[in-house]
Amino acid sequence: MLYLIPTPMSHNMKYKLLEYNTLLMNTVNVFFVEDLRTARRFIKSYLPEKNIDNCSFYEVNEHSDIETINTYKSILLNNDCMLMSDAGCPAIADPGKTLVALAHQNNVEVVPLIGPSSIIMGLMASGLNGQQFSFIGYLPQKKEDKIAKIKEISKKASQQTYIFIETPYSNSKTIELLFNNLLPQTKLCIACDITDSEN
Repeated sequence: MLYLIPTPMSHNMKYKLLEYNTLLMNTVNVFFVEDLRTARRFIKSYLPEKNIDNCSFYEVNEHSDIETINTYKSILLNNDCMLMSDAGCPAIADPGKTLVALAHQNNVEVVPLIGPSSIIMGLMASGLNGQQFSFIGYLPQKKEDKIAKIKEISKKASQQTYIFIETPYSNSKTIELLFNNLLPQTKLCIACDITDSEN
C-alpha cells in the first residue's frame, strides 16, 4: 500500500496528528518525502520512540525526473510505503502526484489519510462560496502573465470562488498585484498559518 499522509502547514509541531495516522506511520518503514531533514524531524516529533535509522527514505520533489520516479516501482511493489510532502496534502500541487500515478499503474493500493488541507481549510474559513469553487494551483510566475490571470479570475469571481496557493517568498509581491488588479467588488481571503496553534 501507498499511504498519503497530510502534514501540518506550519513548522509548529504542536499540531495534533490524528491517532490513526500516527499508528500507521509507526508501522511503515519506507518513506517517500519532499525533503529528507523535514521528514525525519516530522516523524521524530510524533514518534520519538521510532528508530529512524531502520527506515528508508527516498526523495520525491521538483528535482525528481520521471526516470528516477520509475526506479521506485519495485519498492512500491514490495513494501507498505508512506508519501508525505513538506506541508499539507501529498500530490495536491505537489510533485508526489507522479509517485501516486506510478502506484496506480502497478496496481498498488493508494490510501489517502485524513489531515490538513490548506485548500479546504482556507475555503472553510473564508466565508466565500463553498458550493462552487475552483482550485487553480499556483499563479503564473511571470509578472505580466500573473496580472492577466488575476484579471481573468476577478471577472468570474462573482460566480464561484477561485483558490490558488503561493510560495512564502512571493507572498508580498502577489498581494500587491492582487490589490492593484482585482475589480473593486472582488472579495479576497488570505489564509496563512492555518495549522499553527499559536495564530
